Amino acid sequence: MGMTNFGNLTSEQKTIWSLDFWKQARNLSFINKFLGTDENSLIQHVTELKKTEKGARAVLTLLTDLEGDGIAGDRMLEGNEEQLKSYDKVIRIDQLRNANRNEGKLADQKTVVNFRENSRDKLAYWASDRLDQLAFLTLAGLNYNQRNSAIGMIGGRVGSDLPYLEFAQDVVAPSSKRYGWYSSATNGGSMVWGTGTGSLVAGDTPSYRMLVQAKAYAKDNYIRGVKEKGGEETYHVFLSPQAMAKLKLDSDYLTNLRWAKQRGDDNPIWTGDVVKIDGMYLHEFRHVPNTRLTPSGSKWGATGTIDGCQILFCGAQALGMADIGIPEWNEKGFDYENQQGISVGKIMGFLKPQFYTQYSGGTTEDFGVLSLYCAQ
Repeated sequence: MGMTNFGNLTSEQKTIWSLDFWKQARNLSFINKFLGTDENSLIQHVTELKKTEKGARAVLTLLTDLEGDGIAGDRMLEGNEEQLKSYDKVIRIDQLRNANRNEGKLADQKTVVNFRENSRDKLAYWASDRLDQLAFLTLAGLNYNQRNSAIGMIGGRVGSDLPYLEFAQDVVAPSSKRYGWYSSATNGGSMVWGTGTGSLVAGDTPSYRMLVQAKAYAKDNYIRGVKEKGGEETYHVFLSPQAMAKLKLDSDYLTNLRWAKQRGDDNPIWTGDVVKIDGMYLHEFRHVPNTRLTPSGSKWGATGTIDGCQILFCGAQALGMADIGIPEWNEKGFDYENQQGISVGKIMGFLKPQFYTQYSGGTTEDFGVLSLYCAQ
């Protein structure tokens, strides 16, 4: 069978391949299930540019609760109305690209169509995987030069272009009232807020007590949950596989899970399915930041030898994602059409929004996420 010239693809055919690639990438992406278009979304999905004084930009709008106490009785309300406070957060956008290129007709021994399909599948998985990695690095406030399973190892992504993305400059560490470490030795197990990982010991593994305290802290500090049917506010908690394994060994967690669900084959204890307990969904995912591959001495604890996980406790609008336009799909022949190449590119961006809040002592804080540092 003859080799089809890539240059003969019409613009409509390229659009079809592009959309098919992005459909696969979105379906493979873990974060895709948390996307939504409004303020009641864990990840607010911005797909259109908004016209501003500085041109068209991807904008995420945060609406805060009213802070005033209102007017009593017949006292004058006119002229004393409370202004709605909103914060427009600009998500910088950039293009992320990758490409495949075969060795040639003789080495490949496949039709162009098969190369096209294989390349689409591999590039779709690559795109979904990098979207997931970037999303969790952004939520955690970790620079893009770190690997998700080797945090603390600066420069772990050797030769990576991710740090050059425009929105990389907006990545910010967890704010002062939005992080803490779980101490198993403090009051039978307590979150120590505003403290990092230097005092972590091997026994400070995730527990049900940690989750309950984190939820109470989130509510005290007006971190909104994601509302479900009936108005119930729920939170989403993301743990690495090793951290989830430690949680599953916690006796309080097992007891509550055992009695919260009906017995039988569908119980999450046996299925390993997503657990909802006390208004919290617990998700296990490999790209939740952890120190599994961080060199000893650069991990956590006093000696840098404790493996840990930065568990992410998320409410509404914890993250913003700009997703502008359809992907670029380009095909090119090299060496007199002996070799064929396919490239894809997507314009997108991430932002962890922050805002000024009186409910956390009049400070600027992460809008919808807590970082819980634990051993794993």
